[in-house]
Amino acid sequence: MDFAWTPDERRMKTAAVAFARERLVFDLVTLDAQGSFNQEGWKRLASFGAAGFPIPRRYGGSELSLSVTAQALEGLGYACADNGLLFALGAHLWACTLPILMFGTEAQKERYLPGLARGKLMGGHAMTEPEAGSDVAALRTTATRKGDTYVLQGRKAFVTNGPVADVLVVFATVDPSRGSEGLTAFLVEKRQPGLHLDRAVPKMGLRTASVGELRLEACVIPATNRLGEEGAGLTLFSQMMEYERGLILAPALGAMERTMERCIRRARERQQFGKAIGGFQAISHKLVEMKLRLETARGMLYRFAWLKQQGRSAMFEASLVKLHVSESWVQTSLDAVQLHGGLGYLTETELEREVRDALGSRLYSGTSELQRELVARSMGL
Repeated sequence: MDFAWTPDERRMKTAAVAFARERLVFDLVTLDAQGSFNQEGWKRLASFGAAGFPIPRRYGGSELSLSVTAQALEGLGYACADNGLLFALGAHLWACTLPILMFGTEAQKERYLPGLARGKLMGGHAMTEPEAGSDVAALRTTATRKGDTYVLQGRKAFVTNGPVADVLVVFATVDPSRGSEGLTAFLVEKRQPGLHLDRAVPKMGLRTASVGELRLEACVIPATNRLGEEGAGLTLFSQMMEYERGLILAPALGAMERTMERCIRRARERQQFGKAIGGFQAISHKLVEMKLRLETARGMLYRFAWLKQQGRSAMFEASLVKLHVSESWVQTSLDAVQLHGGLGYLTETELEREVRDALGSRLYSGTSELQRELVARSMGL
């Protein structure tokens, strides 16, 4: 594996950092308190091409490789502190836009990808239900074939981008008796009759991303909106989650580096007992652990991107990336609060928000416990 970046690849990350510093600076204390989607931030991301980083140019995207996409996302995470906005971008990219590129018909690609890739449309996906989380075989939303249409019926929970998405990848079963073999994916537009937003869900963190509950009541969609074949939903979902778990936390690498650099500055400037606190082993070792977590997380994430660029399966590597980056982000954020003492506990220093945002990464795209189970299975356990 060649670890060297080409000049063009390095320029992409540099451009992402410069763009975020200039265009993605917001009053996040206020936005976080309001708990509403950062619509202006989304428009600015779209102007940078972020909504279509890995999508081919013929569909309106930037056609970046996965490694360069990850670099750009890391750069955005480093210079933009709005973790919720970047989480919404990740859901849009990995859970809707990329699945359409991978599994959609040419007609579906031409209909949806240009708008999604340019950020004129926002994407999301709806799998989780009140009674079914990681257990996809327990999914209760049904899709009944009637001529050249399907009728969708059911409820969805924890739908990232649900309240603001223009198109959703919705998972339903065409035959409950078949368990996971009946799982099928559908493209549902937000104005489709029978699709209802029950409520936007308040959250502990990532408050500038919008998460909601959806209800499908006799929601009739054309059969041409089926994504993939009947019964192929589990395969589609598994491949979608492979990319999502491996890459959705790319911005967290930037956030971890940003937090670490802030803590280093604090350790150099803060004086106690006649010297900078960085001179105390308890502090310096904490900073070394931050650096260690960042570098190991970075290596794992970019190795995953490289594997996928080689056309290789990386299902369990994706779980390791998701597990390690999420746990590392949480610990680095907690350590930053501790290192800043009482100041770290104040809302105005914005470190407590980083903790709240990071904690969500241990839950979405499959909990840390689920990732451990998946990796254990790959080890024959």
